[in-house]
Amino acid sequence: MPDTELSFEQAMKRVEEIVSHLEKGDITLQESLSFFEEGAALLSACNRMLDEAEQKVLRLRKGENGEPEELPFE
Repeated sequence: MPDTELSFEQAMKRVEEIVSHLEKGDITLQESLSFFEEGAALLSACNRMLDEAEQKVLRLRKGENGEPEELPFE
């Protein structure tokens, strides 16, 4: 995995590739462990991105005039 942070979509695509490799079953145990560790790290990053997105959505509320307005998150 490159040192630069992947987008959510890129990370999920890589997870799908990893699952495909693991399901084939034609790799060594060491390769399987390496893929598993990479996939776990990617899923953790995806969860973090989803949590951040959820926090942004929760901050949007209707203002006094009925229009959405961004409020500070407490």
